[in-house]
Amino acid sequence: MNTGRTRYAATVGTFDGVHRGHAEVLDTLGFEAVIRGLQPLAITFDRHPLSVIAPERAPGMLTQRHERDLLISSHRVKPVEIPFTPQLALMTARQWIQCLHKDYNVDLLVIGYDNTFGHDGRSLTHNDYLKIGEEAGIEIIEAPCLPGISSSAIRRAVTEGRITEATDMLGRPFALEGTVGTGQQVGRTIGFPTANVIPPSYMAVPGGGVYAARAFIPDRSDPIAAMVNIGRRPTIADSLGVTVEANLIDWSGDLYGLPLRLEFLQRLRDERRFDSLDSLAERLREDRIQARELFLAAESAK
Repeated sequence: MNTGRTRYAATVGTFDGVHRGHAEVLDTLGFEAVIRGLQPLAITFDRHPLSVIAPERAPGMLTQRHERDLLISSHRVKPVEIPFTPQLALMTARQWIQCLHKDYNVDLLVIGYDNTFGHDGRSLTHNDYLKIGEEAGIEIIEAPCLPGISSSAIRRAVTEGRITEATDMLGRPFALEGTVGTGQQVGRTIGFPTANVIPPSYMAVPGGGVYAARAFIPDRSDPIAAMVNIGRRPTIADSLGVTVEANLIDWSGDLYGLPLRLEFLQRLRDERRFDSLDSLAERLREDRIQARELFLAAESAK
């Protein structure tokens, strides 16, 4: 990083989700940076550290990298992404903090209540970090804590279908983006054409069920009411694996090959098998009414 003579106040982390807890860190960083005449900087990674340290335990992500960076920037903090490599994973906390001061011109480090640095970080106390920082020439302060809010807690809520809880912790609806692919096109035969959304494989996906959502499509700034089915579509084809199927309410058009963003508002019900396509269509009509009402309520509350 070519920082020249500029000195920085920084925070370091994955920032997956950029949730309300992260917002406390970023806002504290910005405030403390102004007091000291420093520039605020958030150092992030190009992947989750567990994808390098223990790939089998790497979690699904809550945000794609471009969205994470936009959310960080919205707090008037500059995001800087660095590759998380096996070599980086071997650094000690002391090496990390020394690197921040020497290579990134960091004079102030703002940490969250659960922040750790280096492969030995979990064995260190808060006082240990303060001492290492002092020796390296970095002041270290801790941001206020929001108990119970973490990326892992939000991830559990999302994957278990507890969308309203995830929304509360994130401070905004959980969103999923993907390219629209081809499906079996059974939905259109019963009056409910759907877009088969294929999100990146590294993203967390809400637990199976039917959801009310906002849909965003290219070349249109305002959202469209949608109901989304996530699961195996047991009435139609129980062997296709988990799919994300979005029915855009009061809209028609061709979305194949285009990006589609879904912001989840509320879980409506479990996915279930119906005796016939007619029974399924009847229930989908009820779901559509509820999804439209929730969408309109969410839009009026903005």
